[in-house]
Amino acid sequence: MDNQELQKLVEDISMKYFHKPFRHQATFNNRLKTTGGRYLLKSHDIEMNIKYFQQLGIDELIGIIKHELCHYHLHIEGKGYKHRDKDFKVLMAKVGAPRYCSSLLETAASKKSTKIITYFCSSCHQIYRRKRRMDTEKYVCGICRGKLILKKD
Repeated sequence: MDNQELQKLVEDISMKYFHKPFRHQATFNNRLKTTGGRYLLKSHDIEMNIKYFQQLGIDELIGIIKHELCHYHLHIEGKGYKHRDKDFKVLMAKVGAPRYCSSLLETAASKKSTKIITYFCSSCHQIYRRKRRMDTEKYVCGICRGKLILKKD
């Protein structure tokens, strides 16, 4: 699917579910990482994450388009277009738009293995487990104020 087909799809969904025309641009944005799509307030354009279409299919894409069109039409009409607004929640329920998009099959965060770093106190032998390294010259044991030592794995 390219940007022209996406534009046509968004216009069709807008007419079918909202009975209002979509008069702005809908494009794929390859730089989107953590969201399925976004509505741009200043330009009224909609950007979609192409990975959701590639990995999860057309049904997921249609759900994301409905969600973004809820933002679009409510903002154009001057009503509450934010996630917390009642107008937004009512319109989403009316058109069957999802609140959140599904998670992608494999994300960069799931590829990383989180290494746990272990420190122990030289005085009371309290063990500290951390995801990030810490400066043992700066930090001391929270129990006895003893010196922390990096435990070799």
